[in-house]
Amino acid sequence: MRIVTLGTGSPIPDPNRAGPSTLVQARGRDFLFDCGRGVLMRCAAAGSGPLQLDCVLLTHLHSDHVTDFNDVLTMRWVMSPVRNPLQVVGPVGTAAFVRRTIEMLRDDVGYRLAHHADLEWEPPVEVIEVEHGVVFDDGEVRISAEPTDHAPVHPTVGYRVDADGAAVVIAGDTVPCQGLDELCRGADVYVQTVIRRALVEAIPVPRLQDILDYHSSIEDAAATAQRAGGATLVMTHLVPAPWPGTEQEWIDEAAELFDGEIIVATDLFERVVAAT
Repeated sequence: MRIVTLGTGSPIPDPNRAGPSTLVQARGRDFLFDCGRGVLMRCAAAGSGPLQLDCVLLTHLHSDHVTDFNDVLTMRWVMSPVRNPLQVVGPVGTAAFVRRTIEMLRDDVGYRLAHHADLEWEPPVEVIEVEHGVVFDDGEVRISAEPTDHAPVHPTVGYRVDADGAAVVIAGDTVPCQGLDELCRGADVYVQTVIRRALVEAIPVPRLQDILDYHSSIEDAAATAQRAGGATLVMTHLVPAPWPGTEQEWIDEAAELFDGEIIVATDLFERVVAAT
């Protein structure tokens, strides 16, 4: 199983970090978790693309996690030689979000249908809304979801991918909670949005201070990883983005609570995960 952190940035534009998204490849299948800014550019760099995606899985509907969903949807549609529905999984509300996205694209859809004689269908999408439980299982790859806590954003979910005797968790934005602990228990790799609390607290901007109560801090993520007995913590969607040369400080803070491997992800960081 291969994990690629396609985008590791935050809503604040960063020349080096695209918006939040992670690619998991397992048993010849490609699963895209969230669709942040620049996701298809990063997919191309990772050797994937809209036609290769077996499923798009959304953790929640905050704009920074879905801003390029419209691009994934459109490119899947126009690049497919035959009708090729995009499979989408997400929390309750995802179906309505998809409908609104297609409606937002209505002019563009009309232009393309009028111009391309061989394009005779509108963008096809199949949506599964999930609160918890198995969302994909083909006998080789199993993906399950559990509720997370990103209130007032609700509902939100995290995902666990099990394949080839290994397990990877894509948590999304959440504070520690029971659902997160259930996903992470015994996982080989745990990918978590993190904020560096001391740096955020030092910036006297109320709207930035507000992020402290609904994201995991470095310490929160490390404690979750330690409780789970996992092997590797991958910190992503980093707020504020580490200044070059300070990445070890993030690792050292996490190492006070977690004795496994700790990674400060960059865009296109990848890891092949094997059974342990």
